[in-house]
Amino acid sequence: MPQDLINPARVDFVTLRLFCAVAQSGSITQGARHCHLALSAASRRLSDFEAAAGAQLLERSARGVVLTAAGRLALQHAARLFQGFELFSNELSEHASGARGHVRLWANMSALVQFLPATLADFMARSPGTRVEVEEQLSGDIARAVQDGLADLGICAAGVPGRGLDLMPFRRDRLVVVAPADHALAARDVTDFRRCLAYDFVGLNRGSSLLDTLARAAQDAGLPLRLRIQVRSFDAMCEMIAAGLGIGVLPLGACERRLGPWGLTALRLEESWAERQLLIAASAERPLSASAALLLRHLRDGADA
Repeated sequence: MPQDLINPARVDFVTLRLFCAVAQSGSITQGARHCHLALSAASRRLSDFEAAAGAQLLERSARGVVLTAAGRLALQHAARLFQGFELFSNELSEHASGARGHVRLWANMSALVQFLPATLADFMARSPGTRVEVEEQLSGDIARAVQDGLADLGICAAGVPGRGLDLMPFRRDRLVVVAPADHALAARDVTDFRRCLAYDFVGLNRGSSLLDTLARAAQDAGLPLRLRIQVRSFDAMCEMIAAGLGIGVLPLGACERRLGPWGLTALRLEESWAERQLLIAASAERPLSASAALLLRHLRDGADA
């Protein structure tokens, strides 16, 4: 990559942050919004970045953008440079305010809803000077963010690509079928997934590890997964199920408090995949900061035996 790529007069912190955001989202529009830039300004910055690199970094189409081979290489370097800029800025700010550290933690919805509130509250009580920035993302994106240095630690579902990562057990969650109390399945306490495939489903949006799990299970059963509605959260799933728009598969800990008040019931699934392992992800190639190492130890201390 040409030497002038790292010329600070041509590639600044904002451009690096924008390029990482666009690469992550697959959209210049979303990347610009994430960085609070006008779309025209974002497009110009990306074009200047490609000119500095002397190579096309993004393939643009009506469906969004994808990284070229040169773009993937640029992302690795940009992520490291961006991480360095961010660490420099955060440490100066935190030093001035008396804080001791800053940790970026990305987690999937299951971990965020079921386990992290109490775990992080305990950690913050023990380490009040450490700021933890938590972001909800899909498991695959979490693994890539930790690999690329955009996140210090991640919590994701088992099955993500583990190259360049240290993956450690965190918690197990139990998937259950949730249905209205007057549904045909509601008379049962336990069911098999094949029986459920006779009914319409409410599911999460495309890309979630939970939806991927159900799609694979339906394929193995040789039956279609009849997705009637897709939403973005477990709460929204429960609301749609309570309205009679289908059944759904959710982690028990994410819906248990809503069952009775919302007129819902939960059925245990017989399949082994219904018990999922959540993992802590850390980079195997970069050392953790003292604050991130402290949070990692706390997460591991609270992991299921």
